[in-house]
Amino acid sequence: MKKIIKMKYKILIILSFLFTNLNAQEVLSFKDAVKITLENNLNIKIFENFEKISKNNASILNSGYLPQISLGNDIIKSNQSVEIKTPSGLEGTLDNIENNSNSANISMNFIVLDNNGRKFNFRKSKDLLNKSKLEVLDIIETTILQLYTVYYEACRLIEEQNIYKRNLEVSKTRLDRKRLEMEYGQSTSLEVLNAEVDFKNDSINYLNTKSNLFNVKRDLNLIMNIDSGKTFDLVTTINFENFDDLNTAFKNARENNISLKINDKNLAISKNEMKAVKSTYLPTIGLIGSYGWNENINDNPYAFFNKNINEGFSGGINFSWDIFSTGKKIIANKNAKINYENSKIENERKINIFFNELNNLFQTHINNIYIFDVQKKNLETNQINFERNLEQYNLGSLSSIQFRDAQLKLQRAELSKNSAKYRAKVSEAYFLRISGELISRFK
Repeated sequence: MKKIIKMKYKILIILSFLFTNLNAQEVLSFKDAVKITLENNLNIKIFENFEKISKNNASILNSGYLPQISLGNDIIKSNQSVEIKTPSGLEGTLDNIENNSNSANISMNFIVLDNNGRKFNFRKSKDLLNKSKLEVLDIIETTILQLYTVYYEACRLIEEQNIYKRNLEVSKTRLDRKRLEMEYGQSTSLEVLNAEVDFKNDSINYLNTKSNLFNVKRDLNLIMNIDSGKTFDLVTTINFENFDDLNTAFKNARENNISLKINDKNLAISKNEMKAVKSTYLPTIGLIGSYGWNENINDNPYAFFNKNINEGFSGGINFSWDIFSTGKKIIANKNAKINYENSKIENERKINIFFNELNNLFQTHINNIYIFDVQKKNLETNQINFERNLEQYNLGSLSSIQFRDAQLKLQRAELSKNSAKYRAKVSEAYFLRISGELISRFK
């Protein structure tokens, strides 16, 4: 039974190594991933369509500034029987009297003055368009941030997998050595068993990490909206923003943050809504005009006329003043003022939250960079310690258990440094996003 289990572990490790070495893949940098995502991501496409709707709504065709023109035409035919009796005593009946009536007209209605109601509504539609553009940028930022998290999580797992692979090779060498020593009576079965247990644990760590990496890569493909089975080699080499650029981004964050820009637009929209409602208290003045043509043909011999044609222009000024509309305008005006006040309060609240998050994210990133530097130095120390222990182990002056302890310390140091590296990169992305600098890094 032990031989079967041992053979299974060997097969799994060998297949895993073969798969890693034989599967040459296309290299995908993070900038390439961003480009693919911007082209394919479905959430971005949806918000881009929302922007198109807002653009249509902000058109002059939807502003109310243009006149209303309508065209009409009527064709009426009738066939009647007529019974006639005159005061002079004449009587008679006429059958199948035809009457044809044709008319056509074109009319125009143009509002000249509406006390700026159209102006404020048009401004509101323009602000809605600008807000929609900002919302597209916001969803792009959100998507890039999500891509950051998943891409660099995959990179972290790639390096973690390599760490476990190197550690597994060390454990395999140690196991082979103990088996050989046992054949020559220089080791015990207990030491061989301990080496086998360590090798199996390292194998499980390696295979689990490999499985997690496959899952994260599928998540990456989902964000890019490409075939989930397509695989890439990712670029694990990363560079951090220098402190001067981060400091500049921190100072300009209030002006560049997209969420705050959207809040400013919401405030402007609420203000224009309030002014538009207020304008309904005053009258509107418009111009009306029309041209009409009408023909009436009647074959009744007793009719006053048998054919009548009218045509001509007409025009005038339209004045309308809704003085009182059951109090609805008063309520609408009060509510508009309250909504505007709420928008100002909400804007102030979000600004306060923004500065709190900005400071937290900036400090978190600085701390993560410091921790990464510390972990690099700690790894160097553990690497030296491991090499010394390996030398003593090869000379036979260090026990297998002591060597395993040095091996695990090195592994923990490598994993800690690896985690700190990508934690710092992701925290940088969160800071760039809140400072409004995330998209500009990929233009």
